[in-house]
Amino acid sequence: MKKIILLLLISGSAWAQQPTMNKNNFEDFILIEKVEDQEKFYNEMLKQLPAGKKTPAATNDYRGELAYGWLAKGNVERYNYYKATAPKFNPRQFLYLCYTLENMFDSRKQYTAVEKITREILDEFDKGTMKDPIGRSEILVELNAAANARLGNNAAAGKMMARLNGKKSETRDMKYFKDSKSNYYNRYAIVMTAAGQHQTAFDTLTKAFREADSNPYMISTFREVYKKVKGTEKGFDQYIKGLQKEAYAKCYKEVEALYLSKDSTTLEGTLVPVGGNGKPMTLFQAKKPVKEISLLDLDGKTVNLGDYQGKILVVDFWTTLCTPCVAAFSGFEKVVSDYNKDAFQLFVINLFEDQPTVRSYVAKKGITLDVLRDEENAAYDVQGTPTKIVFDPIGNIRFYSAGYAGSTDREYYKLKAMVEITKARAAASTTALNK
Repeated sequence: MKKIILLLLISGSAWAQQPTMNKNNFEDFILIEKVEDQEKFYNEMLKQLPAGKKTPAATNDYRGELAYGWLAKGNVERYNYYKATAPKFNPRQFLYLCYTLENMFDSRKQYTAVEKITREILDEFDKGTMKDPIGRSEILVELNAAANARLGNNAAAGKMMARLNGKKSETRDMKYFKDSKSNYYNRYAIVMTAAGQHQTAFDTLTKAFREADSNPYMISTFREVYKKVKGTEKGFDQYIKGLQKEAYAKCYKEVEALYLSKDSTTLEGTLVPVGGNGKPMTLFQAKKPVKEISLLDLDGKTVNLGDYQGKILVVDFWTTLCTPCVAAFSGFEKVVSDYNKDAFQLFVINLFEDQPTVRSYVAKKGITLDVLRDEENAAYDVQGTPTKIVFDPIGNIRFYSAGYAGSTDREYYKLKAMVEITKARAAASTTALNK
């Protein structure tokens, strides 16, 4: 748990986000976008290293990076090659390795590879030959159980999932790692329905969607479970839409209470400490209207936010090392898709980091959102990431919030509600003025 708290502190610290140079030139290595080119860089470096300096410690971070990088590319063979060199994954690498395995399960459905890799890592944990640097072992257990269930190994799936029963998760409810809780519900339902406990799986997924502890990958699982319980898929689409509507309505009500009704283009945003006790802390300072703000995009071109007058504008502040920041992007992408033909614009504004770092990260992660940069944090003096601000078409600040909502769907519902409320209030104001 102390490791998780440390990561939370790092994610919100301006100083921790700044890259540091490494005597082995590792910073240049990780800026390379393609793993094939990283491997070339690594091999050339090995040729140039004196024999006495070609030690496992000197090459460890490179090997760890290449291992998860090849796996993210879909090349299990190259992953195995570098994993066989026993790299000690740093926290960032291990987090990305876990995300890669989740993606292999959810998107690629590579169940055999996921089962084998997660089992091997868990065995190493049990033997003490490998350590979990950030407390993600429970994710590997879930993935292994669900992969076994998909492969028809129901006894192994049940045995693996039983390792989690009765144990309180330190991270599942933290709203820090992407979709931690919703992914657990999905994998648990997969294991339960494979074991013939279809009603348990059905009830689990119903609760998850009703409470917005859900994500798009769960829909196909729910469809399977629904058919097992009902004997047909008929009525499923209507059923799940009802649950989603209920979840959105709850998020809408929560967000509505946060609407800033007073017209203001400048504002000091404050955050009340968890529990409601203590002095509110400053989250950001909007000292000038948004129309006066200009930032750089990833190509170095100036973007004037004043050009978006007449549109609902959302800006979200992030850094590449802020795990909850990036976790929210999937929800943002759904909102952008919904309003792609409307008077709406969303920018994710990177703080503290230089252009090469951000460009490389965005390319590697396939981020499709519009990215701007504020390396000096000069525009809003943001004190913690993630922080988002929503402006109405005139430039008044109508919402601001901090943190990750905990699931892709809840992030989507909350931001969508902010946009809808801002749009409705702006329309009502225009109508009143025209009377």
